[in-house]
Amino acid sequence: MENALLVGLSRQMVLQRQMDVVANNVANVNTTGYKADRSLFEEFLNSRAREDNFVPQDRRVSYVQDRGTFKDFSQGSSEQTKNPLDVAIDGRGFLVVQTPAGERYTRDGGLQINNQGQLVTAAGNPVLGNSGPIVFQPTDKEVSIAADGNVTVLEGINRIDAVRGKLRVVRFADAQQLVKEGSNLYSVGEGAAAEPDTASRIRQGFIEKSNVNSVTEMSRMIEVTRAYTSIATLLQQQGDLYKIAIEKLADVPA
Repeated sequence: MENALLVGLSRQMVLQRQMDVVANNVANVNTTGYKADRSLFEEFLNSRAREDNFVPQDRRVSYVQDRGTFKDFSQGSSEQTKNPLDVAIDGRGFLVVQTPAGERYTRDGGLQINNQGQLVTAAGNPVLGNSGPIVFQPTDKEVSIAADGNVTVLEGINRIDAVRGKLRVVRFADAQQLVKEGSNLYSVGEGAAAEPDTASRIRQGFIEKSNVNSVTEMSRMIEVTRAYTSIATLLQQQGDLYKIAIEKLADVPA
């Protein structure tokens, strides 16, 4: 097959995968604490011909290859909800939650209390403190979450200050090693290890919005669509040239 067709096809395959990434970002523009994905591209050069019957070396052909994606962990904007159970993390930290598959990590601070009195995420996963799940009593009033993660309440009729735990906030030396698992959760990838984060601060009554810029992502989606269409047109024209050439060569004079 002609190099132009191969190069065009490689670019179309990359654009298709890039569109999947952009579409996923757009779908999560309103997901609390969501971090956008970005695509990585590089030039891939094919190997040269090595047979003895090639006197001059073949020119190397440049293809397009998507190396993968990386996660954009830039801080999203904060939105005040005035819900005392909602928290936003200022910094690089993650909340630790307990799932059936083990400990997972999230930036989604839209929290609530389940029927067992546990502090849980919107998906129902218990939020872990330094000593395990944070559990409230039926008589607890006025939940207060300090900047360092300490959770206190006014307990009972006498409204005595009581501590219910301290949010476990962790960070990672290389957060790119985290693996997205869906439901706004991350698992520890190979080479990543959680360590206590004392630098990040907790903001009660706020949530961190998605860091996806909807205008930018829609513009990128249009660019990808146009690029794919233009390459498809180019490949069609190249195919037509081959067809015409074959027809001309087959037209043997009588």
